[in-house]
Amino acid sequence: MSCSVPAVASRFARCASAWVKASQSRSNGSEADMKDVQDAKIGIVGAGAMGQGIAQIAAMAGLEVRLMDVNPAASGRAVAAIGSILDKLAAKGKLSSEQAQEALHRIHPEDSIGALSDCDLVVEAIVEKLDVKRSLFAQLEEVVRDDAVLASNTSSLSITAIAATCRLPERVAGYHFFNPVPLMKVVEVVRGLRSSDTTIDWLVSLARQLGHTAVRCRDMPGFIVNHAGRALNTEGLCIVQEGVTDEPTVDVIVREQMGFRMGPFELLDLTGLDVSHPVMESIYRQFYDEPRFRPSPITAIRLAGGMLGRKSGSGFYEYADTSTMSKSICAQGTAQWSTAPVWVSHRHPDEARRVLELLRALDVEVETSSEPSDNALIVVTPLGHDATTCAISEELDATRVVAVDTLLGFGNGSRRVIMPTPATTEEMLTRAQALFGIDGAPVSTLRDSGGFVAQRMIACIVNTACEIAQKRIGTPEDIDAAVRLGLGYPRGPLALGDHIGASRILAVLKGLLDVYGDPRYRPGVWLSRRAELNLSLGFSD
Repeated sequence: MSCSVPAVASRFARCASAWVKASQSRSNGSEADMKDVQDAKIGIVGAGAMGQGIAQIAAMAGLEVRLMDVNPAASGRAVAAIGSILDKLAAKGKLSSEQAQEALHRIHPEDSIGALSDCDLVVEAIVEKLDVKRSLFAQLEEVVRDDAVLASNTSSLSITAIAATCRLPERVAGYHFFNPVPLMKVVEVVRGLRSSDTTIDWLVSLARQLGHTAVRCRDMPGFIVNHAGRALNTEGLCIVQEGVTDEPTVDVIVREQMGFRMGPFELLDLTGLDVSHPVMESIYRQFYDEPRFRPSPITAIRLAGGMLGRKSGSGFYEYADTSTMSKSICAQGTAQWSTAPVWVSHRHPDEARRVLELLRALDVEVETSSEPSDNALIVVTPLGHDATTCAISEELDATRVVAVDTLLGFGNGSRRVIMPTPATTEEMLTRAQALFGIDGAPVSTLRDSGGFVAQRMIACIVNTACEIAQKRIGTPEDIDAAVRLGLGYPRGPLALGDHIGASRILAVLKGLLDVYGDPRYRPGVWLSRRAELNLSLGFSD
């Protein structure tokens, strides 16, 4: 059967008109919006971990919830599990026993789509298959009111694609929560190409009612959080694949130098490679093989071998023996310092100043001559470049050159990271390890590489976030909030870039591009322009 263009246009106009008319009550002012949200009835399809979590926070926010699953037993188990959680919260004094019982009584297990007919919002949290989600939304449109909002908790599928076969695509949006929902206080409100302002605004208001921070984003692969999170894992894998160091050393540097809660390999083991690797491949392919998101064969091989992480008992770490967590191939500095000549390169004056301030605080005398003496340890401070490049470009004796990472400074006894050239003698390397560990600070030694570990990871994290801002997938404020709350980073990526300095981040990326020639390190225009203009990375144009 065929249909003329005018007929299709007329049908679309009627549907749009019906949606606008039916939802006028949602757009008559903030007071009306808030009342509407407070009285909302929430339907949830899928009683797994995500559906259960959404049901819990909605009920605790005072909303009536209908939790539906094709398996009636699953809905019952989910309600029982929520009841147990609420009892534990009451026992800890987080809420009263009466509040716990009232919240539980607001959740009604259902076994049919028809039971959701009076809901103001239905959130699907089912299998990540486009055809299955489309089929569900078609069924929902047969039973819910025309002013009801339909939302998907998908983390990887296009909201536009899900809504494409809907009668009223204007009322369809993404509502992406994170697991565990009650603890991860952020939700991505994803605008499909046909999602209306009314739909998005209403979902944002509802998120506040649920006690979550709503971040608005366009319908693009990975939305904000999974898009921004590519840099940490893929760059960690790239570093190990290159042979710079091993997984435990990367993780300990990320925790103890960068200040993150977990390193990339700990995080991959926690999530499981059966989840993480397909997401890495999916986002890479959806962006048409963008080099910044290139996956690694390391995870592909481990996935094929069933070494998934914690869930399989074996991943990058063996969970029957946690002692492997502290092992590393690249040495930790343990040598004792004895007075010896030290010379610091001034090729990068600001970076040299950081080293000199540290050495003065440690009462270490430094040669002040323009060139090192014949027996001096030569310390260089590259941004993005490797120790070898420094030795050659500055015409230094490569057998005595050791590079130190200055990007994050040396405060509060944080871990220090150094690397020799391939020609550096064992004596000079031992001297450097002792020098930078003189006050008991931990020292990690890498093989020569562009950008150490922290420089590479931070530059990629910041650059990726800048690209998200440049593409208007989210505002700078929402990008920082989403990453901080959704990924647990100590700062949002744009705020992190401002803290370190956009010009220094740009220098790292240019150095990495010089060393590797890999377009994954090309600086984006958002970063480059703001660095050159001395503007905050959070500055919107």
